[in-house]
Amino acid sequence: MPPRQLAPQYVPGEVETRRYEGWVQAGYFTADSGSQAPSYTIMIPPPNVTGSLHIGHALDHTLIDALVRRRRMQGYNALWLPGTDHAGIATQNVVERELAKEGLSRHDLGRAAFAERVWQWKAEYGGKILGQMRRLGDSVDWTRERFTMDEGLSRAVQTIFKRLYDDGLIYRAQRIINWCPRCMTALSDIEVDHSDDDGELVSIRYGEGDGAIVVATTRVETMLGDTAVAVHPDDPRYTHLVGMTVELPLTGRTIPVVADPHVDPEFGTGAVKVTPAHDPDDFEIGRRHDLPSLVIMDERGTVTAPGPFEGLDRFEARPAVLAALRAEGRVVAEKRPYVHAVGHCGRCGTTVEPRLSLQWFVKVGPLAKAAGDAVRDGRVRIYPGQLAARYFDWVDDMHDWCISRQLWWGHRIPVWYGPDDQVRCFGPDEEPPAGWEQDPDVLDTWFSSALWPFSTLGWPEDTADLRAFYPTSVLVTGYDILFFWVARMMLFGLYAMADAGTERCVPFRQVSLHGLVRDQFGKKMSKSRGNTVDPLDWIGRFGADATRFTLARGASPGGDVALSEEWVVGSRNFCNKLWNAVRFALLNGALASPAGRLAEEDLGALSVADRWILSRLDAVTEQADALFDEFEFAKVSDLLYHFAWDEVCDWYLELAKPALSEGSAGAGSARRVLGHVLDHLLRLIHPLMPFVTEELWTALTGGESVMVAAWPSGLVTGGEPAVRPAEDPAAAAEIESLMRLVTAVRRFRADQGLRPAQPVPARFAGIGATRLAPHERSIRSLLRLTEPAGSFKPNASVQAESITVELDTSAGIDVAAERRRLEKELAVAVADAQVSERKLANSAFVDRAPAEVVAKSRDRLAAARAEIGRLADRLAALGETSA
Repeated sequence: MPPRQLAPQYVPGEVETRRYEGWVQAGYFTADSGSQAPSYTIMIPPPNVTGSLHIGHALDHTLIDALVRRRRMQGYNALWLPGTDHAGIATQNVVERELAKEGLSRHDLGRAAFAERVWQWKAEYGGKILGQMRRLGDSVDWTRERFTMDEGLSRAVQTIFKRLYDDGLIYRAQRIINWCPRCMTALSDIEVDHSDDDGELVSIRYGEGDGAIVVATTRVETMLGDTAVAVHPDDPRYTHLVGMTVELPLTGRTIPVVADPHVDPEFGTGAVKVTPAHDPDDFEIGRRHDLPSLVIMDERGTVTAPGPFEGLDRFEARPAVLAALRAEGRVVAEKRPYVHAVGHCGRCGTTVEPRLSLQWFVKVGPLAKAAGDAVRDGRVRIYPGQLAARYFDWVDDMHDWCISRQLWWGHRIPVWYGPDDQVRCFGPDEEPPAGWEQDPDVLDTWFSSALWPFSTLGWPEDTADLRAFYPTSVLVTGYDILFFWVARMMLFGLYAMADAGTERCVPFRQVSLHGLVRDQFGKKMSKSRGNTVDPLDWIGRFGADATRFTLARGASPGGDVALSEEWVVGSRNFCNKLWNAVRFALLNGALASPAGRLAEEDLGALSVADRWILSRLDAVTEQADALFDEFEFAKVSDLLYHFAWDEVCDWYLELAKPALSEGSAGAGSARRVLGHVLDHLLRLIHPLMPFVTEELWTALTGGESVMVAAWPSGLVTGGEPAVRPAEDPAAAAEIESLMRLVTAVRRFRADQGLRPAQPVPARFAGIGATRLAPHERSIRSLLRLTEPAGSFKPNASVQAESITVELDTSAGIDVAAERRRLEKELAVAVADAQVSERKLANSAFVDRAPAEVVAKSRDRLAAARAEIGRLADRLAALGETSA
């Protein structure tokens, strides 16, 4: 396709859908398991099937897409595999709400009919986010899209469950879990949102006289289930009570006082009530001391303990129990409000109840050790390295994982119960005997998503995809799910793929962690604060490339990402800058080959500016490669932004304009160098901003697509890649000298109040004796300096780089207006100086204020005095001009 001209303006909406559909139809996103090229694999963190693209997804996907697009251009057989998570509790809640509108519940339908209803909902409404991913530009392999409950992944879930069960790594037991009385299910820790809530702290006296002991609680109703009071074994205040019993108020029971090292003697009274069935720490104390566990609430949070409180909701029981304790004189102190952390169900907001329950667990000990070893021995690297310590904190002290959920939507636990208390686990190819009943619970959603790196490739079968693309190359995700998802993929990947060998059993080679998205002030985004960002709104208003670049430019390894609309506007302006640069190049005959080559004869005819920009392009390419390899997205974005805007557009294009003019001796070389630089620049930026670079690159080069263009790897000449050329210090020194001269004159013009576009007559004294003599035409163009006329009378001069630039500014300044502006600025500077002088004249301030505060005041005074001098000089110069 021959090069073509560009429209005057870039309109993202006219480009993005057309380009994306073209990429899909061309098969650019599709990986080939039979390819001999090295593979590069990233699995999408599967979003909930119920979800829409939020700003966290947009960040994840932007970073992943940048990595995949770059590797694809480098010749890798790159696979980015898409899919969604069945999101058990979230999806079930959505469908139950739909049923409620019809006056029905899932129990009215029955389990099988309800599951069918959920599948119908998924077919009609699920996967909305997949279409939104297209708008962002995700280059995922749509031919390999997966769902955590599709047939293949269900087979993988059943297979690994049975293997773990047969190896004694899955068991059923009574344990404390997070319980939602509204959703009626156990919750994983990541499904619990914690907030600081107002509550009350009540101190209660157990026992009488010298045998009395005071405990404090925020959940006074749970005292009905107390089975002990615990103190620290070395606490002298309670040594005489250890081993004795005290009366538990309101119950008629006595409970023992036990010594346990878990108790903090500095907290409260140093004595704690122990409710093993309703508190995880108390449960562990109960196990150590063989205490009974009394369940005093049912699944709905209703009190079941016999007595006057039976049948009350937990929040009704709380004031009732407190009133009864007051009546008996047992309340020693009450503190309200008492702010403390309270867990809430992440789906419905209900206060979570720690509860003793019969659940299924994974015994994580040996699995967690293997997961820790894989990072310690370097088979898996975590970026940034300092977050590896957090990973070790978790895997080295991991508790057994509760994997059962009391839901109807999800992977049902493959365990059946038969006569005579028989219990058996059946794999995907096994049939349970007739009459046996399957366990009613389903598996935690994280169980199936922990298999994602290999189940999506066909495991447990030995598939071509599994051989080609496992282990995956990189996992990109937020540090907030380092434990919940990353660690669990490590547990199962190392276990399931052990036969692949020590090096190939890991689920991924590298883990790139980023932080949370925050607003421009560093605050967490939330609907209540009104500071959330809808990425689809930004894409609609500013374009996908501007949205992506804003996200990438804020993403440092492990760091939180700050966003503001002002910054996405800046990114849109960057798109426009690139558009205008390429449009200018095309209008001026710039030449570029899809192969990205400069001919040998071009190198011999290069100007100094050409040599400089080619040297800079090569250095930037090398820096960009290093930064991409270290997942330094913010730094590589900043590098490419400033190279494109500052060096290519603001300097090289301006320096090349005289040469590009028709008839110039260097026009041919300048056109080829300009085309080459823009060609390679667009390739470098493409992973971050795919749409605008595709539109520009194909227009510039006539090539098929920048997606399948080679990644820049140094100056390319003739037909073969050359070794990276050495730096060109002579060209760099010459152009840097030119920059210093231009910058000095620009600063002077600004101080004089001259508009940037205002032509000013000027003469360059001494330039002939310097290396900048050949650049006089370019310098004049950059500075809007005209040749002096016969009546030229300079009234100002600037000295820099052994050159005196003499200027006649008389026609360019409104002297009266400029004097008013300078006098106003002078008054501000004088006031600043007076404030600082008064402070520093005050001995009390100098003697008592922190040293850094005093130093800051001195610096401010010095700056104000310098500004006063500068403004006074300008006013004096204006007086001479008006005279």
